[in-house]
Amino acid sequence: MTNKQQPPAKQPAGASTGRVANPFLDAEFYHRMRDYTERDAAFSKELTAINESGAGKQSTDMRTAPSLQLLRAVVKKGVSLDTMLERIVQGVEMGLWEPWLSSFGIEIRGVNYAKGEQRNARLALDMSLACKVNSVFANAGITNWRSLVAEDCAQIKIDKPTVNSGAKLYAIFYLDAPGK
Repeated sequence: MTNKQQPPAKQPAGASTGRVANPFLDAEFYHRMRDYTERDAAFSKELTAINESGAGKQSTDMRTAPSLQLLRAVVKKGVSLDTMLERIVQGVEMGLWEPWLSSFGIEIRGVNYAKGEQRNARLALDMSLACKVNSVFANAGITNWRSLVAEDCAQIKIDKPTVNSGAKLYAIFYLDAPGK
């Protein structure tokens, strides 16, 4: 009998960084799970996986995050999200920022309104079960979009369910002016 050396075991995604791997990043796995799981239970399972995995911090600027590319092209109130974000960075039309972003389910959690300075904006994208952007991703066939967004964002925020509403899941992104 020969003693053959085994190749090293393949580490799951996120293992090298100490993060728990999120199985919902695999679209095939997500679709198989959805075949036998009801909508609310599927959301709960994905929420748990996102919470355990945490934010991936791969692209924390909302203007460049690959998972939000589809969303940035959507036009609401006559302007695309991409254009809205650029106007925020430029510091123009300040009174319109919150209504613009709220049409996408995005909240401003903090922003510097001072002229000529970086915005240092902290934006929260609602990823809850009945969020405003779900239909954008669903219509494009991207069912595991929450897990993909969680890989890009800087932080995950989960508000526990209340009597009147389910759990609220937010992806926190930043938005800064280009290098000054």
